[in-house]
Amino acid sequence: MLRRLYDWTMSLAARKSAEVWLAVIAFVESSIFLVPADVLFLPMALAKPERSYRYALIATIASVLGGIAGWALGFYAFETVARPVLEFYGKLDAFEQMKAYVTYEWILLLLVTSGLAHLPPIKIVTILSGVIHVNLGLFIVSAIIARGARFLFLAWLLRRYGEPIRDFIEKRLGQIVGIGAGAVIVLYVGYRSFAH
Repeated sequence: MLRRLYDWTMSLAARKSAEVWLAVIAFVESSIFLVPADVLFLPMALAKPERSYRYALIATIASVLGGIAGWALGFYAFETVARPVLEFYGKLDAFEQMKAYVTYEWILLLLVTSGLAHLPPIKIVTILSGVIHVNLGLFIVSAIIARGARFLFLAWLLRRYGEPIRDFIEKRLGQIVGIGAGAVIVLYVGYRSFAH
């Protein structure tokens, strides 16, 4: 099922309505959808590099709005909507484990790492932010910074290096950014340990 979903998302890049689909995918990725918006963003930016920053802006705005929707699901409709979505994707156990030990500061850190590297998946963090009542303004600012940085960095890479960088982005960039995000988490945990 995941492969079919991936292939369908890739096919959207060739359509005239690709920008609309990019916004839709970026929006739903942040709250309920499994396939990241990068899958659509990359072929679009490669096909029209002169529009890559425009695509990055569309993806960022839609992703932040989707994050707000995820926050609202957690805040207002966890039992009726968010829990079934998490169960459907098999993410409920991971969600409950995170919820058990997460603090306000920790969730803000996770917003940044999930926005940059999908670590953990952004939908889990947006819903959890609503559940633990993270301030919506702070949530929006952190989402803009993290998601904007990711899409603008991808746009810059594609404008500068074009098609040769695509294989690197698809296979290695997630790992490198994930390692960087993991390092940020380790540094934060170390700082908190020594600060107390």
